Amino acid sequence: MVMTETRPREVGAPPVRRRTDKRAWGVVVFMFLFFTLNFADKAAVGLSAHQIRDELGLSAGQYGLLSSAFFWLFAIGAVTLTAVLRKISYTWAAGLLMLAWVMSMAPLTVSVSVGVLMACRITLGFFEGPAHALCQSIIADRFAPDKRATAGAIVNAGSSVGPLIAAPTITWVILTWSWHAAFVVLVVVGVAWLIGWIWFSERLPFKKVDDSAAVVTKDKPADPNGDIVVPFYRLLTLRSFWGLAILSFAGYLISSLKVAWLPAYMNEGLGYSSGTVGTLVTLPYIVAVVCLLSAGMLSGRLLRRGHSSRVARGYLTGAYLVFGGLAMIAFTQLSPGPVQLVLVIGAFAVNSVAFSVAFAGASDFLPAHQRVAFFGCIIAVYSVAGIVAPYVLGLIVDNAPTAAQGYSTGFLFVGITVCVLGIIGGLMLNPEKARAKLEHLTAVHAARQGR
Repeated sequence: MVMTETRPREVGAPPVRRRTDKRAWGVVVFMFLFFTLNFADKAAVGLSAHQIRDELGLSAGQYGLLSSAFFWLFAIGAVTLTAVLRKISYTWAAGLLMLAWVMSMAPLTVSVSVGVLMACRITLGFFEGPAHALCQSIIADRFAPDKRATAGAIVNAGSSVGPLIAAPTITWVILTWSWHAAFVVLVVVGVAWLIGWIWFSERLPFKKVDDSAAVVTKDKPADPNGDIVVPFYRLLTLRSFWGLAILSFAGYLISSLKVAWLPAYMNEGLGYSSGTVGTLVTLPYIVAVVCLLSAGMLSGRLLRRGHSSRVARGYLTGAYLVFGGLAMIAFTQLSPGPVQLVLVIGAFAVNSVAFSVAFAGASDFLPAHQRVAFFGCIIAVYSVAGIVAPYVLGLIVDNAPTAAQGYSTGFLFVGITVCVLGIIGGLMLNPEKARAKLEHLTAVHAARQGR
């Protein structure tokens, strides 16, 4: 089938439509791999925690500070780079981000000082800031609402598949050679993705063509919110903005601790050997993929059966997070064993639902040209969890009588926080109400312009 191209495709521009959706799913595959590497490089430092601390002589608190350094400029990158990425095509946006990731990891392939390691993590965090906003905007533009959560869930599954693949692979590389060799692997994979993306993206309709060739299909409908015209700052005053921010913050509390501390917790807190941890740490990521895909499909099914977007997006996301928080509270009260391990897996498997189903809810009321910037602001809010949580947990472990007691205390507080935020955020995210308010503001603005 011949694919018809439309207008030049820019981040934030009206969605491009084609006769076939094979290219759209091809983009999903590449964005999935993009996100997979995005989280594999985060997992690398957590998996290397013991070796890094030994080589550089770091305490638990110092290692927690090092882990949080990744997020110091994450929010700034999410906001500033999303503004820049709106001006260029998806082809260059994704490619330039991957190139920056590779360059920031390259110095870690050899022995470095604490300062260099921290600088590389800060730089990587800055350039990874807009990745989620970019991926979710691409998916939202190319899929109808009832398919959007599923496509977004597939992309976000990379956040679990990345560490899932990285855990046994990178652990083996680290134990066989060193933690520096792990970054050699990541750099090579990043370069391979970049070459593949450049090759594939040449076939994507991101180039200037005749607008008269535009085609809209039912699978990729025109932007349903294209008639909404409001100043961007108005979006930040919506209850749904803060509902999504709260849900994402709760999800990222779990995400940041899973990446930074879960391997160390299983080793120091639960007593498993480093080799065993390399296998056990994959289990939450396996279950997370199931949670993501099931949540995405369930959200779409609820919409098709006539349930509101508030139920299908907000309540559903909140329910998953509350389950994770309760599981985290429960495992801190149990002794190491099979039951505790099941609860650990459950607690660390639900976090990414906040970044797929809930984000799909925002796409239900956002105009396409404002999605990337809006998502960038959400990321700026939830990245604070990545700054605070790893460092605070490290301090708690340092000041506890034993490492095991420190982990239990820290995860107990996190579990309670996640439950509270899941309930509040789930109640606040109301896409229908947000769209109605934006339509009202648009009508008021139009009336004033007509005077």
